[in-house]
Amino acid sequence: MCCNCGMSDAAATPELTLYTTSWCPFCIRLKTGLAREGVEYTEIDIEDTPEAAEFVGSVNNGNHVVPTALFADGSTATNPSVGDVLTKIGRA
Repeated sequence: MCCNCGMSDAAATPELTLYTTSWCPFCIRLKTGLAREGVEYTEIDIEDTPEAAEFVGSVNNGNHVVPTALFADGSTATNPSVGDVLTKIGRA
C-alpha cells in the first residue's frame, strides 16, 4: 500500500483520487461536475476501505470528511469545488 490511503503501489499515481461515501451529497455534486468536465479519477469509498478512512482522518484533523481529494503531488483538498480541482490539475 502507498501512503496509507487504501491504494496499491501499482495504482499509486493517479492524477486525482476522491475519497467518498455513497450517501454524501457533496461527493455526488463533485463527481457529477468532474464527469461533466471529463475529468477521470479513482474513487475510494471510505466506508468500504478502513485504510482510506484512516488516511482521510489523518489529513482532516481526525475527521472523516468527504469528499477529500488526493492529488498526484500528494496534496489534499477537503470538499473542493469542481473549479478548485480543475485548477489544481491544470485544466482550468
